[in-house]
Amino acid sequence: MPKKILIIEDDSFLQGLAAGKLSKDGFQVLTASTGEDAVKIADSENPDFVLLDLVLPTMDGFTVLEKIRSNAALAKTPVIVFSNLSEDKDIARARELGATDFMIKSNFTLDESSDKIKSILGL
Repeated sequence: MPKKILIIEDDSFLQGLAAGKLSKDGFQVLTASTGEDAVKIADSENPDFVLLDLVLPTMDGFTVLEKIRSNAALAKTPVIVFSNLSEDKDIARARELGATDFMIKSNFTLDESSDKIKSILGL
């Protein structure tokens, strides 16, 4: 059974690119465009991995990360924050809230992101 990845990204173009790449790489892909939808989907679907943007409508990514980590079923689920917020304080806050890793969007290709996900999942 393929690993289930939740992509939380409000930019529909970027979300589509990431979903297409990860689907092609053999993952089952779920998507959310708002923080509220992300939490609902994470709670109901128990993804194996979460790719999380920080700037989202209705609820920011930091709050989404807090809610994911407060759910016992998701507490150990790997979460990569994938954002253009790149200030040290944002990276530090994401790590304090339990992010597995922090990737600055503009510094990585989709191939590199997929490779990182595979590495974290041990694939």
